[in-house]
Amino acid sequence: MSHPIITDLNKRHTVKKYDASKRIPQSELDIIYEAMRLSASSINSQPWKFIVIESDEAKQRMHATFANKHQFNQPHINAASHIILFAHNPAYTRDDYAKVVDKGIEDGRTKPENREQAFAGFAFAELNTDSSGQNAAWTKSQTYLALGNTLHVLARLGIDSTPMEGIDSELVGDIFKDELDGFVCDVALAIGYHDREEDYNASLPKSRLAMREVIKVL
Repeated sequence: MSHPIITDLNKRHTVKKYDASKRIPQSELDIIYEAMRLSASSINSQPWKFIVIESDEAKQRMHATFANKHQFNQPHINAASHIILFAHNPAYTRDDYAKVVDKGIEDGRTKPENREQAFAGFAFAELNTDSSGQNAAWTKSQTYLALGNTLHVLARLGIDSTPMEGIDSELVGDIFKDELDGFVCDVALAIGYHDREEDYNASLPKSRLAMREVIKVL
């Protein structure tokens, strides 16, 4: 199949070795951040926070979160251009959703007189909330929508990436406690440019299950 989107996705791969000398231009970072902000989420809840690790000081803090496990991802922290923490709110409330409703009024999506009516969507959040007020499984799922969107945008821009569930969520939570402010990070994303000589995954052929095995048209 010949199409720019398919070409982008066929070129995309999970980087195993980054070129530490290359950094993403600010103009393209601005596009990435805006695309992340525009990501879809259930009931437009946006129960996320994206922590961008750019400075050497922040990278050293992130590097330290690999003290106990998942050291195979540790080299990416200093070599990649940026690391993004995809964090979710583990106890999303009606007050949190009120910020979304009020922003909708500000943006002209919802009429002020329909504010209370706009909270109808929150019923879906309540369906995913337990008796203690926790809904982390649901909010975490939303961050993966943002992650998928970001991966596609990066592919379009020709920027490489490595999704990392191999992080120490507890230690990340401790070291970035102030920035996370109660949010939880279970997945991070390294972005930058692969090392053309040492990134073995870049030269391997793309391998996916056949379309007939994953797509059924009724």
